[in-house]
Amino acid sequence: MYTEICDVPLLSYRRDTYKELLASCGLRDEEDAGIIALMHDDEGSLIACGALAGHTIKQLAVSPEAEGQGAMAAVVSTLISEAASRGISRLFLCTKPANIRMFGSLGFYEVVSTDDAVLMENRRGGAEAFIDSLPRLSGECGAVVCNCDPFTLGHRHLIEHASSCCDSLYVFAVSESGSYFSPDERLDMVRRGTADIANCCVCSSDLYLISRATFPAYFIKDRARAEEVKADLDIEFFAGRLAPALGIKKRFAGQEPLDEVTRAYNERMKELLPQRGISLEEIPRLEDAGGSVISAGRVRKLITRAEQASGTDRAGLLDEISALVPDSTYETILRHIDK
Repeated sequence: MYTEICDVPLLSYRRDTYKELLASCGLRDEEDAGIIALMHDDEGSLIACGALAGHTIKQLAVSPEAEGQGAMAAVVSTLISEAASRGISRLFLCTKPANIRMFGSLGFYEVVSTDDAVLMENRRGGAEAFIDSLPRLSGECGAVVCNCDPFTLGHRHLIEHASSCCDSLYVFAVSESGSYFSPDERLDMVRRGTADIANCCVCSSDLYLISRATFPAYFIKDRARAEEVKADLDIEFFAGRLAPALGIKKRFAGQEPLDEVTRAYNERMKELLPQRGISLEEIPRLEDAGGSVISAGRVRKLITRAEQASGTDRAGLLDEISALVPDSTYETILRHIDK
């Protein structure tokens, strides 16, 4: 047996056999991996595989004829070594609860679980250390979790409202790499954009909230059901571990008229959070003078166009961007465009 590490995209013949093995094991390719490990037998047939997406090991599959031969452990070990060689030492995986013991033997520890899934991490007490590192705020506490890629006036509108509805507000900026801005840039934009809100405390989510770690469900064949499983796992960490430790009793989110996945996630929060004594308030999205929703996705599209434009066209696009974001965010955007 031998294992090869492949960068994505795979060559067509590897991709086809890889997806066939996943399908035969009741799994599916979520198509967000950057690295894939393929294990072959002595005849060259694919017998096991696994993938790495950011900090998350996923899409682990072993053919029936290779079960019990240590193939799964070998693939996981290969991915851990490859991740380390690329500077990634901290790893997560999400699997079915029945597999906790197996992955525990490979050095992973349970972070949070539901009836359908368990999130595990390759360090003991990682979640506890993250929660312990967070400041304890006074009075009735609320929370906002936002991606902010980039931070817009829409995010500012949500945070302003939330801060007026509680004594202290935690704002968790999602820490996973975004499509345009780095985690550090996004955290800085949120902090600078809310610096005048006295009862607002901006914190990193440290990969525990709304990331590929907490949102994988490659082992759920029904895609619609998979989205619910993803949401449940993320909500369970927030409601079962984070909120009780910080005294959070309210969560705030913007209404989602455009993105179906986010809308379904909000609906799931409405159902599950009250069961843990946490209220959820959805507020209408901020609109511009023309009645269009202000969103980070809209700003990213304008940034892409501005990067490709020049002269008056570029100036006009920059004016559009400036009208949708705080001045501090606009400064960060200009640094990117001018690189």
